[in-house]
Amino acid sequence: MAKKKLFIKDLLGITGNIDLQLELVAGEHGLSKEIPGSEMNRPGLTLAGFYDFFAYDRIQIFGLGETAYLEKLDFEKKNEVYNKFFSFDILCCVFTHEVMPDDAFLKLANEKGVPVMVTRHRTTRFISLLTHIIEEVFAPTESIHGTLVEVYGIGVLLIGKSGVGKSETALELIERNHRLVADDIVEIRKIDESLLMGSGSEIVRHHLEIRGLGIINVKDLYGIGAVRNRKRIELVVLLEEWDASTYYDRLGIDEYYYPIMEINVPYIIVPVRPGRNIPIIIETAALNQRLKKMGVYSAQELDERIQEWIKTQGQTDDGKGHTD
Repeated sequence: MAKKKLFIKDLLGITGNIDLQLELVAGEHGLSKEIPGSEMNRPGLTLAGFYDFFAYDRIQIFGLGETAYLEKLDFEKKNEVYNKFFSFDILCCVFTHEVMPDDAFLKLANEKGVPVMVTRHRTTRFISLLTHIIEEVFAPTESIHGTLVEVYGIGVLLIGKSGVGKSETALELIERNHRLVADDIVEIRKIDESLLMGSGSEIVRHHLEIRGLGIINVKDLYGIGAVRNRKRIELVVLLEEWDASTYYDRLGIDEYYYPIMEINVPYIIVPVRPGRNIPIIIETAALNQRLKKMGVYSAQELDERIQEWIKTQGQTDDGKGHTD
């Protein structure tokens, strides 16, 4: 898969769930510059004259500290600092707290083609939002054949052979007020070392393919509350046709995991055969997974109680195989 690219101009168009609230004030000619990664730099030490290890190829964040320092400089010193700063090939600059840079800074930015933007966000908040956006763009991506649904707040990835009933199960879950994220092809992004975010292709988003019925638009049929654009994957459910010769877990004491991009996701196998209510089983599995996240392991607790009961019964034995 080709490496994704992100440009400065892309930041101005990002809204929706995360609004950077950016306004371009200078350097329009530099908007086509490519952002190399999620690292950012606060140039406080640089402005004070320490240019060793200056990360000029990162987005420069000017917070209240940097702008307060610049305001205290006299005219000659400020020009000296600006000229030195813009002698580097600066990627772009962002001023937080809605602080507008002075005319001298804007003039040099326009001459050098360095985009300068202003945001209403606080510095730490803006850095957090921008880091999240950039890391998601550059996150490793993998596509999996399956169906992703949100059940009781848990992202459940249904996998299995074609025709086993993944889409039909998702449709029944939607009828039971759960939400569809993606069908057929699930695009998964590895946001960090423990988080997998699943979404559907923009072209077929919110659509389900039901054999005998065709393709349906879930959002149009059931409303906006029946769909989600993306969801964290927290449980993988393999649907497979019932095989009498196969052993299926009946206790649930052991934990199983499904590896996706080197992250182990809790995993269960649900055998499918006539008479089994698969949607209800998946609902129960999602609720059970929520309990596990809270540290409650029902099967293990029952096993511990049984072991304790056996131990207690043994203590009442008279040592000859008889109880009092």
